[in-house]
Amino acid sequence: MRPPLSKTFLVLLPSLLLSACQTTRTVTLVGMADYHSRAVPIYSEGEPGQGGVARAMAYLRAARSRPDTLVISGGDTVNQGVPTWSDVYGCVEWPWFNSVVDVMALGNHDLDYGAEAFARCRASISYPVLSANLVGMDGRPYFQVDGKPYLVRDLGGLRLGLFALAGPDMQHLVKAEHLPPGTRWTNATEAARAVVEALRQREHVDAVVLIGHQTREEDVALARAVPGIDVILGSHSHLKEELQQLPGTNTYALSPYQYLTYLSEVRLRFQDRKLVGVDGGLVKMDASRPEDARTAAEVARLQAALVADRPERFVEMGRLAAPLRDEGVTTGRAEVGSWATEVWRRAVGAHVLFATASTFRAGLPAGPVVAEDFFWAFPYRNKLVTAKMTGAQLKAWVELSESKRGTDTYSQYSGVRYSVHQGRVEGLRVLVNPAAPELGDEPVMPERTYRVATTEFQAFVAAGYKEAWARAGSSQLTEWDSQSLLAGALLR
Repeated sequence: MRPPLSKTFLVLLPSLLLSACQTTRTVTLVGMADYHSRAVPIYSEGEPGQGGVARAMAYLRAARSRPDTLVISGGDTVNQGVPTWSDVYGCVEWPWFNSVVDVMALGNHDLDYGAEAFARCRASISYPVLSANLVGMDGRPYFQVDGKPYLVRDLGGLRLGLFALAGPDMQHLVKAEHLPPGTRWTNATEAARAVVEALRQREHVDAVVLIGHQTREEDVALARAVPGIDVILGSHSHLKEELQQLPGTNTYALSPYQYLTYLSEVRLRFQDRKLVGVDGGLVKMDASRPEDARTAAEVARLQAALVADRPERFVEMGRLAAPLRDEGVTTGRAEVGSWATEVWRRAVGAHVLFATASTFRAGLPAGPVVAEDFFWAFPYRNKLVTAKMTGAQLKAWVELSESKRGTDTYSQYSGVRYSVHQGRVEGLRVLVNPAAPELGDEPVMPERTYRVATTEFQAFVAAGYKEAWARAGSSQLTEWDSQSLLAGALLR
């Protein structure tokens, strides 16, 4: 005789049957960002042979061949001036990604060569470019897919909405004459709110993904201001940031560092079209990863022609006895930042010098340093600026920098030292004599005046810092050029 069914089983039976009928699906997003024409593998995080477009291409092609997978570019695919590859070959790689990339966000550097060059690049690709807050003379978004400023992809009944934005600094970073004729920027938050509402209410998507192109701080602010964004594929800030849920939101975000040294991979799990889980992380593109043979051969051919045509970019500028690593440039003292800021501090005779992490775009290995690698590590020709700050103002500046830890507006510095305890700056000390650092340092005195220096970008452009600098006294733009000083230091 069959035993009777338990009461517990009878109570659970409806939910068990419902669970058995539910369908679980996973959609994978694989993202690249901030490539900046670094086609050849580079020295990064203390290791040679990182990244390279052929290695990334192999991974992206394999990912794109899998079902329910989308490949996404966060923009900044070219870079005027550095590397030389970009000036000579422009966007030669864009069509390589046809049938691989599904959609691309417009980055500020994608307009480096002007509207006509961008139009030619765009005509060479089959995947759409998006930026919801760049509008034409009629006020409608300039970039559209089927008449809409976003892309909706149907993956076997699951609907994903993808869109892009230009952060507030884009209108300063992109020259007005480089914009497509008749276009202008609008407020990113208002544009995002309209897009998310359209995707949720009219398109009835099951998830919303922002694919770039703005800073980490702006991503966080947007996620808080505009509910309904499930995932942000970070770009623009060059951060290496694993997947995390942004505080105070239901939005997940990650950022794959720079130059294809990492890719993003995020898995969205759905149960009966309801998003029930997000996981994933960064995938390192190191020498253990295979290269796409066809892409590698083309890169080798183009690079050989480049070296032959522009030999001055590959001459030795100097030598380093020890490497200058870039690890921790947004979170603490990085070798490349400490070296450069000390060179600059000594040149201007300041007690202390600061420079945003964004000033430093790569590390340098020990041994010979060629011009191409030097200008890539230090791509910006900034004048140095000095001013007088009280000890109280200096402490406030350091606290401002610490509030930006983890972003590319965090400061590298020379001439001060301090500790941070539970988010508070403690034990702030400054050099006794800027001309004789061997004499050591002493505690910062609130009423005493110190000579402080920074780059013209941090003093006059960077949000927060420019306001703090305006309160300092005797601000003076020097004739010292940041690149020339470092180049000279390499020769000594």
